[in-house]
Amino acid sequence: MSRPRLTAILIALSFAIPTLAVAEEKKPAAAPEMSAEQKAMMEAYVKAGSPGAPHERLAKQAGEYDLTVTSWDAPGAPPSNDKGTASRKMVLDGRVMVEMMQGTNHGQPFSGHGMQGYDNVSGKYWGTWNDSMSTGVMVSSGECDDNGACTFTGSWNDPISKKPMTAHMKTRWTDANTEVFEMHAPGPDGKEFKMMEITYKKK
Repeated sequence: MSRPRLTAILIALSFAIPTLAVAEEKKPAAAPEMSAEQKAMMEAYVKAGSPGAPHERLAKQAGEYDLTVTSWDAPGAPPSNDKGTASRKMVLDGRVMVEMMQGTNHGQPFSGHGMQGYDNVSGKYWGTWNDSMSTGVMVSSGECDDNGACTFTGSWNDPISKKPMTAHMKTRWTDANTEVFEMHAPGPDGKEFKMMEITYKKK
């Protein structure tokens, strides 16, 4: 090998070796081995956050609906009949169902927003509801069977008494595309009565 060629190779190596050393130094350190306690915690969080059969049942409700709304202001009072539409979709990678509702309430424009999910930790379904007639939120929880029939108990802050008001809700599917929702809450006399019924008809 000629001297000039040998010299060129040595010069190239003099630049390459420090570069390789720096690259070696920048390699990320291996993650420390998790303890048994840390592994158990990780498994618990993964289990709590993984969608399962209850979430799959919720996903079957996704779609567009026509609504027929009947409501009563007091026991024995004539009903108010309204119409509306609702859109349901799953978000957060199949963990939560969101409902957007548009329609009327006692003939006036009305919109609402609800969420429903299943908490793997508590083993219960949960729901929230906000609408254009309030700045508060109703939070509820309950149970559902394999056919989608549910019973929930929820509460919100009553604007008159300034205290929490509790209501009971029931849902049932009369066929594959029709859901009936009922809401029972205290009337003017403090006794619970059926104040609302909504029929959801999937388009």
